[in-house]
Amino acid sequence: MSARYFPVPDRHKGKVYVITGGAQGIGRACAERFAAEGALVMIADIDPSGAEVAQAIGGAFQPTDMSSPEQVRALAAATVTRFGRIDIWHNNAFSAVFKPIHEQTLEEFDRITGVGIRGYWMGAKVAVEQMRAQGGKGVIVNTASVQSFVGEKGFSAYQATKGAVLALTRSLALDHAPDIRAVAIAPGLIATDAIKGIPEDVMAEVIAGIPAGRAADPREVAALAAFIASDEADYMSGTAVILDGAYLAIG
Repeated sequence: MSARYFPVPDRHKGKVYVITGGAQGIGRACAERFAAEGALVMIADIDPSGAEVAQAIGGAFQPTDMSSPEQVRALAAATVTRFGRIDIWHNNAFSAVFKPIHEQTLEEFDRITGVGIRGYWMGAKVAVEQMRAQGGKGVIVNTASVQSFVGEKGFSAYQATKGAVLALTRSLALDHAPDIRAVAIAPGLIATDAIKGIPEDVMAEVIAGIPAGRAADPREVAALAAFIASDEADYMSGTAVILDGAYLAIG
């Protein structure tokens, strides 16, 4: 592992961290990072491979469809039963299709927004309820996107969710300051399995449009999430931190 990805020892020791969509990609990198920094990690995902990730890091796994309010409540309950509390809740799961709006179906829209809007709202709700019940302190991290700020062809429903994530983050921060912080992370192109199917010529064009000249490693997002959730970032709330290799700076 490159030295720049080294965790900060014990920074999150004893804290309970919930990561949705934690079986792979950004979510898996975050689960591994928080565990390496001493956190007790609950992974939630519809992908059963999340159980293997949890076993590898000494955490726990709860099969969860974030579009189901009942399953989100069950996730919170399972976390409290296993670890006794919730200190950091990270809404990270997503659903997306690449189609122009006239080709998208209502069922696809409902699925995408069910995870990316209702699921994030419900996740924040159960997290806040638990945090208030245990004394009021906590952090909510929401995974947004550069698509929260700019348009991309073929992602109308997904982009609607990512715009909503920013509004939700601001509202949470205002509702529950100063005790519960809410911060969004807005990643650009991340080197996960989700982009492996993109043709090389298309990917070369995408990379050419990023001043940094590369996709980010998921561990870079995880490092940012670990900082945001730490006491070092105690004054940070109600905002989005962009991690995009200067993509949005182009204007």
